[in-house]
Amino acid sequence: MDTVFKTATGKLQEVLDKRKEEVLYRSLQINEDLIDFCSNDYLSFARSGKIREAVEQSLHRSSYLSGSTGSRSISGNTFLAESIEKKIAAFHHAEAGLIFNSGYDANVGLFSCIATKGDTIICDELIHASIIDGCRLSHASRYRFLHNDLKDLEKKLCQASGTIFVAVESIYSMDGDAADLEGIADLCDKYNANLIVDEAHSTGVFGTNGRGLVNEFGLEKRVFARVHTFGKALGCHGAIILGSETLRNYLINFARSFIFTTALPAASLINIQHAYEALAEKDFVNSRLHDLICRFKKTIRLPEGIYLIESNSPIQSIVIKGNEKTRAVSRELQQKGFDVRAILSPSVPAGKERLRISLHLHNTEKEIDALAEALVSILNA
Repeated sequence: MDTVFKTATGKLQEVLDKRKEEVLYRSLQINEDLIDFCSNDYLSFARSGKIREAVEQSLHRSSYLSGSTGSRSISGNTFLAESIEKKIAAFHHAEAGLIFNSGYDANVGLFSCIATKGDTIICDELIHASIIDGCRLSHASRYRFLHNDLKDLEKKLCQASGTIFVAVESIYSMDGDAADLEGIADLCDKYNANLIVDEAHSTGVFGTNGRGLVNEFGLEKRVFARVHTFGKALGCHGAIILGSETLRNYLINFARSFIFTTALPAASLINIQHAYEALAEKDFVNSRLHDLICRFKKTIRLPEGIYLIESNSPIQSIVIKGNEKTRAVSRELQQKGFDVRAILSPSVPAGKERLRISLHLHNTEKEIDALAEALVSILNA
């Protein structure tokens, strides 16, 4: 038995060694003392003392268990969970919603069960890995269309059969650019396709009170399903799939990542509740965040061959090219006190390796200017 384990471990080590040689090796790091330009906490809700205090008071006043005790299909369902789902659905102008433990769980659960053999799922080529994994678990035919290319999408729609689903992100997680939701919705209407929008990186940032890009364009009734995750701008954990009551009931019956997982505990649910209450406040505005985004774009000056991907979102990606060079720039920035991470191939296509810079309400104008100055200094050296 020891020999078997050694053989398996040896094979794993060979793969890891090869990844190191190709400068693809990932490792975990903790940069607590650096200025945050890498997290998804766009609205700084994870740092909000007001939200934290509200959560603590709610837990103190309640008799909730510290754990959820099981899946929601057995012992883990609560009035709290169902109440929050209804409030979030109403906030986003949806008929119903179902909470999942993460955005990954939501997408895998949705896409693995929503289409069957003979159906078709068409995804933007830059769609998130969770959607790709969900599609692979389904028995449907799968196509990819060129990023934000409506002509290529229409070509794929003409090839599709059965019930057709089109999947896009409203804001793409690596490039930070927006989908042409209106144009895509028009094509879905033309070909009787069902549009699914992952709103992970637009929740809290776009739309009235942060309702997302679907809301900003008034497309709620033209979208079959929306996925809003709570681990980005809302600063907590989990996700919700919004759609019809029929969709909710279908997912309860067939989404394996919902059925066979322990439910979120009360503390997580209450955190989600208070984050949404903060969004819904009359005085909630995220205009300062967009001001910071504009400031960064106007301030940054890049040398020839290095470019900033066009984006009006908090995700600002600078394409440098080459894993080793991109990682070296990231390392220098961290040495100067800025927590900026390198995104390397194969996470992004070869030749499009980049620094993924995230902007937040807790970043100051001074910090943004200092980051831009450091980038110019390092890239022009």
